[in-house]
This record gives sequence, C-alpha cells and structure tokens, in this order.
Amino acid sequence: MANHIICTKDTIRKTAKTFNISKSTVHKDIQERLMLIDINLYNQVKEIMNDHIKTRHILGGESTRQLFLRKKHITL
Repeated sequence: MANHIICTKDTIRKTAKTFNISKSTVHKDIQERLMLIDINLYNQVKEIMNDHIKTRHILGGESTRQLFLRKKHITL
C-alpha cells in the first residue's frame, strides 16, 4: 500500500477502495505498522498524507461546487 501511495499520490480513501479494504485498515497500516517495518517508507508516505491534509479544504470545496452544478443541470 505504501508503494502505491507513493507512486500514485492517492488518498487513504482511494487507496482503501483500490485494495478493497477499509479506510481504518489503511490508516492503521500506514500510521502504526509501517513505522515499525520501514521508517524511510513511512516518512515518504507521511509527507504525502500531510500534503493531503493541507489541501483537503480545497478539494472539499470543489466537490461541493461540482455537486451543486450537477443538481442545477438536472433541474434545468
């Protein structure tokens, strides 16, 4: 999973969907287990996750905008 996140820059949610597991499992594997297995890999993934946290308000706003545009299009 860590290599997948590093290569694709996917979020925890997208990674969980890709591997068909829960977000909780991905989070636990990345935050707890990976740190014990490979600290360098953990640091790379952690950096990507921190970038996702910094930009999530932008992505959430864009998702809401798209939702309202779709609703508007359907009612017209």
